[in-house]
Amino acid sequence: MAELPKLDHTVINVRYDMDAAQAAFSGLGFHLTDRGYHTLGSINHLMMFGTDYLELIGLPAQNDKLDSGRPDIAKAPYGINGLVFKTSDVDETYAHLQDIGMAGNPPKSFSRPVQLADGTHDAKFRTAHLKDDVFPGGRVYFCEHQTPELVWRPEWQDHDNGTLRMPEFVIASSAHRNEAEAMAELVSSKVSGTGDTLRVAIDGCELVFLSPDAYRARFGDLASELGDRGSIFGAVVFQTSDLQAVRGIAEASGLPTVMEDDRVVIRQAAYDSVLEFVG
Repeated sequence: MAELPKLDHTVINVRYDMDAAQAAFSGLGFHLTDRGYHTLGSINHLMMFGTDYLELIGLPAQNDKLDSGRPDIAKAPYGINGLVFKTSDVDETYAHLQDIGMAGNPPKSFSRPVQLADGTHDAKFRTAHLKDDVFPGGRVYFCEHQTPELVWRPEWQDHDNGTLRMPEFVIASSAHRNEAEAMAELVSSKVSGTGDTLRVAIDGCELVFLSPDAYRARFGDLASELGDRGSIFGAVVFQTSDLQAVRGIAEASGLPTVMEDDRVVIRQAAYDSVLEFVG
């Protein structure tokens, strides 16, 4: 993998609570796409930005007593649980994962119908996942979009909170240096920073690895609890064109919030998610 990859999307697991999650994130000023139904059995809503997006992933509520075949959703905690990179060739990427000893199951293909003005089309994807133990805070994988024109639609990219992209993704870990070094190997980058705060740059985004103390120092009472987990996906950072609009949305939401001159941090407690907005 010679070139640094780009961030494709991040994922928040809402399990069987998609209706409430849809309302909650709409209430934070995001424009959500219509509900998607994957051939794998999962459901989703997307919040599309310039080159990346935030995904709510879950399962149909009526299936909460059934074996969904998606334990990665049904049995995973609520919260940020997916970090996904772009790839133009998932087979080549999987070979790279095998070479560095991080490969999970072989690539899989799936789709979901997308309703547009001219009819229904199938958005098609191929993904290659890492082994679960490489980054225990959540799922890390690569996505090949075979029909990007059905995903990045300009009519879905206008948000009341002004979000443009995700410039940073935060991982809190008791082994933050080991994880930063593993990430640098994965994406053919380097680790920068010292002590409790380390960074790995990809194309257009930084992956930030914090010790538990540094994570708590950055987000205070809004930080998610690691509990008995050694690592969590701790926050998603959004760049907005209108930080003042975010302040108004945050205040109206009634959610735990920190407002500073250069950032607004919101804790969406129902889905154990820390969302930081910067100008």
